[in-house]
Amino acid sequence: MQVASHRRGKPVGPSVLSRAAITVAAATAAMLTASGGADALPGPSGGGAGPGAGSGSPEDVRRQVDALYAQAEAAGQRADSAQEQERALLHKAALLQQELAEEQERANVLADRLGAMASAEYQRGGGMDPVVQLLFSAHPGDYLSRAASLAEADSRTGDELERLHAVERELQQGRVEALQQYAELEQLRRSIAAGKAEAQRRLGRAQALLGTLTAGQRDQLQQQEDAAAQLAAQAAGAALPPGEGPASAGAALALAAARSAVGMPYVYGATGPGAFDCSGLMYWAWRHGGVALPRTSQEQAFAGRRVPLSEARPGDLVIYYGDMHHVGMYAGNGMIIHAPYPGARVRYESVRDMPAVAVVRV
Repeated sequence: MQVASHRRGKPVGPSVLSRAAITVAAATAAMLTASGGADALPGPSGGGAGPGAGSGSPEDVRRQVDALYAQAEAAGQRADSAQEQERALLHKAALLQQELAEEQERANVLADRLGAMASAEYQRGGGMDPVVQLLFSAHPGDYLSRAASLAEADSRTGDELERLHAVERELQQGRVEALQQYAELEQLRRSIAAGKAEAQRRLGRAQALLGTLTAGQRDQLQQQEDAAAQLAAQAAGAALPPGEGPASAGAALALAAARSAVGMPYVYGATGPGAFDCSGLMYWAWRHGGVALPRTSQEQAFAGRRVPLSEARPGDLVIYYGDMHHVGMYAGNGMIIHAPYPGARVRYESVRDMPAVAVVRV
């Protein structure tokens, strides 16, 4: 049974974070994960503890499950980022392959032209001058590097040969670049697989923790979550105070799209229309508002102008946690719409239920 989680953090307003500070925070989180530090769950006093640590009360289990959900979502966002890089690199590699094919065609044309010139030279009975003989050399590049100049050849033959040599150099450089791109692609694919595996591992641990509760305790947690979600939906649906509506027509359209997604399931890497992850929901909703946002929550944190949480307007992006691994859309009246975590559905929640670090007006 999937028990929902409040994921409540200390209510804080947005802090002014520099790109450098955010990069350090994200890198630190990644290092902790790689070293096993992020596997340590917070115990009752805030220290590390494994599954089943602490009192084992429903609140204690929920707190540990919250930490695992947050870590799983952070891993999912890293996988999303790697997938975006993979798509960009695949596009770049396709363009490079096209360029290589065009360069190869140029080389073939030049070689054919020089072959015809060599044949004509031979048929005239004059033999072949030293430059034309390069056509039949196993390593014409070596010959050219040793030649002081092309003065011994007629101008037309020398120019053609130099063009061929230049094209061959470009082809060689292109092949080296292609090999580097394929190596980078392989590294990105390993990163994607690792991120997804890490997310699934943490979700499995969360489910194991929830399994330590009795059916009655799980039902109680679910009832609390359902009641909170209902209250949040009622608050979000109330009339907005004058002057506190969406800041633009695009924001109004994005908000309407996000509202239409309430109840849809969370799925890693999904961008709608039937399922979403947290940043995928923002990406999809703002496409309806006429804006192509970046794909991940970390990138979306820099997709517009920062405003204080106290001045948030419906449609604004609210970025959460120090490594910015979660994002929701402000819906007005102190509520957000977001895709919380796997197993949950898109829903309304208080804007202060998690630690907000930035509000972005697109």
